[in-house]
Amino acid sequence: MNRAALIQEIERKQSLLCVGLDTDMDKLPAGIPKTTEGMIAFNKAIIEATAPYAVSYKVNTAFYEQYGMEGWACMEETLKLIPDNCLSIADAKRGDIGNTSSMYARAFFKRLNFDAITVAPYMGEDSLKPFFEFEGKWVICLGLTSNAGSKDFQTLSYNNTPLYETVMNTVSTWGNPGNLMFVTGATKASDLKAIRQQHPEHFFLVPGVGAQGGTVKDVCDNAITDFGGLLINASRSILYASNGDDFAEKAKAEAMKLQQECAEALIKR
Repeated sequence: MNRAALIQEIERKQSLLCVGLDTDMDKLPAGIPKTTEGMIAFNKAIIEATAPYAVSYKVNTAFYEQYGMEGWACMEETLKLIPDNCLSIADAKRGDIGNTSSMYARAFFKRLNFDAITVAPYMGEDSLKPFFEFEGKWVICLGLTSNAGSKDFQTLSYNNTPLYETVMNTVSTWGNPGNLMFVTGATKASDLKAIRQQHPEHFFLVPGVGAQGGTVKDVCDNAITDFGGLLINASRSILYASNGDDFAEKAKAEAMKLQQECAEALIKR
């Protein structure tokens, strides 16, 4: 899914919502078997319920990889359920020496055919270059993340500049706004405005809305652009809106609420 198609879908649905499929087998609602087959059934119901309101789905690969071959098959089946008009993201946070990254890129872009993958940039340009070599795919680089531990390295001063800022400025020279996004956490809303000023043309993948305390309004107030420019991720607040038979209905209601908040922000641009 290229940039033009993503922007078109944002405008069509008046949404910036990315649904995170961080599916935890132990949290599957009553009536869904706690198996990989149950995970697929759950994901199918969630996707069908939220597809009218989402422009993207993010599959957190760790939740699937932990189950070995069965988990990998579950991830493949889940990917097939994501509508073609929604950007599919492998939240894998890969990044290694060049030839290893080449294999990761083949796995997620060729074998699985995800539209995008999250990557960790701290091994440098040669560790990310293989991902940029796949035309029509997106590299989503960690920038300023929403977890508490981000302060351990990302916000440290480097040449009188926060390290994450140096990283993002450097990585932006390796790609372009048509193949590179950045992860910028919703719980860092106070920093989003400055980051947006430095990177006005790039999309940001923004985790941390919902269960982690971030809000659509704060994110949009600081980082929305004339083309949208945001994929606002919500996972737990949608997936586990209910643990009963009405889980899909409740997930739909939560996705609709977030979409409406996105629409309000898009109208005000």
